Amino acid sequence: MSGRIVVLTGGVGGAKLVLGLMQVCPAEQITAIVNTGDDFRHLGLAISPDIDTLLYTLSGKANAAQGWGREGETWTFMEALKSLRGEDWFLLGDGDMALHVLRSHLLASGETPSSVTARFAAAWGLGLDILPMSDDPVATHVATDQGDLPFQRYFVEQRCMPAVRAIRFDGAGTARPAPGVIEAIRDASTRAILIAPSNPWLSVDPILAVPGIRDALAAAGAPVVAVSPIVGGQAVKGPTTKLMGELGLAVTNAAIADHYAGVIDGLLVDQRDGGAGVGIAHAVTDTLMKTLDDRARVAQAALELAERIAG
Repeated sequence: MSGRIVVLTGGVGGAKLVLGLMQVCPAEQITAIVNTGDDFRHLGLAISPDIDTLLYTLSGKANAAQGWGREGETWTFMEALKSLRGEDWFLLGDGDMALHVLRSHLLASGETPSSVTARFAAAWGLGLDILPMSDDPVATHVATDQGDLPFQRYFVEQRCMPAVRAIRFDGAGTARPAPGVIEAIRDASTRAILIAPSNPWLSVDPILAVPGIRDALAAAGAPVVAVSPIVGGQAVKGPTTKLMGELGLAVTNAAIADHYAGVIDGLLVDQRDGGAGVGIAHAVTDTLMKTLDDRARVAQAALELAERIAG
């Protein structure tokens, strides 16, 4: 079936779904809108973790065991940094450094995050459109029992150990959607809009916080389908389960559906949990994405649910 597929994504789980989509439909039909609330400056370099994870995953360069970073990475830079007593809590491999240095150089030369991302995707022949959610800075901050923490300090340095009390997205109120974001959602040729099984609070909410994006999704002509991040009553990866408990939420698909109320038309859930209490159109499949075939299967199931909703 022809038509554009739009996917909101962040993190490793999101990258897996986008890779699955590339197995079941042409890359040129896919537009990925990526969370940039995780972006930050480190050692003077512009780091975009979710965009980089997507670039590495789709190009076959990702570390297969970790899901992030590059396969076959070397660490000479980090060893030299440690010898100088530099901050070593955020790992920067030698190959990874090339991407960060070039991005920082291009941004300093006047390019936008959108143009830099498109440049990298084209260099690696990826074929799809990868759009940052915004070219304006938006920074996720986590209020915890140990104080206010910028996202990477919470996620990487503290390994998500502090208990979360609230989350905010600094700069979101005045940010604008990146060029192409609203157009892709509203495009008459768009046949499905998917929300990846990324952390709804930390990876998807920053996208929805950019003015205009939530409203565009709510008014979209294409069905909006989220893939639940819950598998067997737990999150596959990351702090989703822990975070939901700290925010006073039950770890259920009903809670995920409620969180996306007014945005999604359907929810794809794992067969271990079923769709009880979801309250909206849903489909059930094995959503665990260990292999490339798994990722293609989940992508296909999400598209089939969207097609069913569209009638």
